[in-house]
Amino acid sequence: MPRIAALLGLAGTAHALVAPSTQHQRLAPAHAVADLLRDAKLDIPWLAEGDAPKENKVNTPDSAKRIFALPTAPKRVEESPERVEEVRARARTAAADAAALRGMLVGDADQTAWWRSPPPAGEGTERDLTKDEPLRVLVAGGGLAGLVTAAACHAKGMKVALFEQASSYAPYGGPIQIQSNALRAIQRINPKIYEDLVQAGTCTADRVSGLKIGYKRGNKLAGLYDKGDWLVRFDTLGSALE
Repeated sequence: MPRIAALLGLAGTAHALVAPSTQHQRLAPAHAVADLLRDAKLDIPWLAEGDAPKENKVNTPDSAKRIFALPTAPKRVEESPERVEEVRARARTAAADAAALRGMLVGDADQTAWWRSPPPAGEGTERDLTKDEPLRVLVAGGGLAGLVTAAACHAKGMKVALFEQASSYAPYGGPIQIQSNALRAIQRINPKIYEDLVQAGTCTADRVSGLKIGYKRGNKLAGLYDKGDWLVRFDTLGSALE
């Protein structure tokens, strides 16, 4: 009974914080309930006691196993020395192409570049967009967002110039993960880029993706999680099959 009373009192306090009765109380911080639960766990230790649900520890749920068994399910291609060399050769080619473009606009070519002069109709005035004089777009930064933006604008017939401060191209950092919805957008922007990405990439939709927690956390009200439990799983399989 004392535990039930404590829970009822806690729920009543939380309700008062969520649904205050005065205008002044409505301005209470949005994290009030979370703070209350944290404080309650300190005041009532048994709230944080016990084992987390077993389903939090399952790496591959039955629903995912059924999808993996489908003939149309994505399959991972095993890495090989030949494929590794293919990827490295592609990176070397890209670096060489970038080096060849270094200094492509210097001197008079740079001073007379189209982005240094206003459109024919005059700067700040309306003008008709034509095939010879389309919309002009300047993209600052040759990262992922900049490159995709430039490709999308170019595909629509716009005149695009992309500016990047790096003087050379080189692979660095960790791998780049592109989800199925992003791949679909790239496919609509430029089918050739999409094909190159699929050929160069490694399929990871043949496994469960999500976030795991690295320590024990939670309580009986919000949920208990042991170290290594799944906090959330992402549905990358359905969209990959589409």
